Amino acid sequence: MPAPSAANAAPPIEAPRARSLAARVSGAVLLLFMAGGLASTLLAVQQEKLDLAPHPLNRTNFLDGASMRDMAAALANAPLARIAADSERQFSWIATGDLGPQVRQGCDGWLFLAEELMPQPDADRHLRERARAVAAIQEQLRARGIRLVVAVVPDKSRVESARLCTLGRSAAIDNRIRVWTAQMAAAGVPLIDTTAALQGLLTRGEDPFLRTDTHWTENGADAAAHAVADAVRGLGMELEPHQDYDIQRDAPARRPGDLVRLAGLDGLPQALQPAAEDAVSSRFTPRPAAAAAPAASAEADLFGDAALPQVALIGTSFSRTSHFAEFLAAALQTPVGNFARDGGNFWGSAGAYFASDAFKQTPPKLIVWELPERVLQLPVGQERWSLP
Repeated sequence: MPAPSAANAAPPIEAPRARSLAARVSGAVLLLFMAGGLASTLLAVQQEKLDLAPHPLNRTNFLDGASMRDMAAALANAPLARIAADSERQFSWIATGDLGPQVRQGCDGWLFLAEELMPQPDADRHLRERARAVAAIQEQLRARGIRLVVAVVPDKSRVESARLCTLGRSAAIDNRIRVWTAQMAAAGVPLIDTTAALQGLLTRGEDPFLRTDTHWTENGADAAAHAVADAVRGLGMELEPHQDYDIQRDAPARRPGDLVRLAGLDGLPQALQPAAEDAVSSRFTPRPAAAAAPAASAEADLFGDAALPQVALIGTSFSRTSHFAEFLAAALQTPVGNFARDGGNFWGSAGAYFASDAFKQTPPKLIVWELPERVLQLPVGQERWSLP
């Protein structure tokens, strides 16, 4: 068979050296990234900055998947994983305006928590279980001579609905507060729905919520505090000691929004972040008493309990934001002990307070339990809702 001519010869096969080199470099980079991630994770665990097993490692938690969920959640917060995730979030925002799975943007730069816009699975059952828990807690507190009132904070997306624009708020959650109110009424639990007080600010041209944050403004916190105080006075309670406050408001200053942080954009230069906002901040100064207490009363109060707050506030970051606790103390004209917790949701703050020495040794006369609307229907976990 004749050999092929030079003109008809098949082209030489290109040696795959370049592609092989690229693959090796990519593989090496991946291995280095994985090794760096493992090293940084182990270091964080060693330094107790990362807890891979926040709950006990037992057979029950392992079989129902709780241990693996804990580990997955912890690894998502490992140093290198967070850097990679934040970089991806920042690029997506700059390139497409995407805020990630937890934050949504309405009009004029208003940001909203995605959790507020959609219903939770089996939501009605979870709400009923929490209502039964509150009713049971009230009975246990009543047996100890302690009154309970529940204050509901409506969703930002409910009150600031005009700022949603193209965002949709599910009709399935429209009656969430009404159902909760009915459940509390049936159980005889005093309830304050702060929705009307917050919406009243809108009619005066004041926003009750912050634009880039999940929480209320100081005007919103003040309005809600007065609504709670009015309801408490309606119970005919006499709270001591009497304390008036002078309130001074400082000039507006830049306030970072937690929704910017939740979207993973707080590491960007300010010019590349969602538009920042300014907010006022108040200072509260106890006003000196008009006259000193009689000597007999001072002697009778051997342990100084008369000066301790008779009101305890439990709840979430709403009670720790925009001076809500201080506005409540000013409206009630008595000191308020603030035992709320950031991220407390339904039971985090309450459970910690009821187990604390503060509750056991110096129980209050009144407990104000602040609850955001959005936590009422969250999936129920393994909490034990009762007093110790």
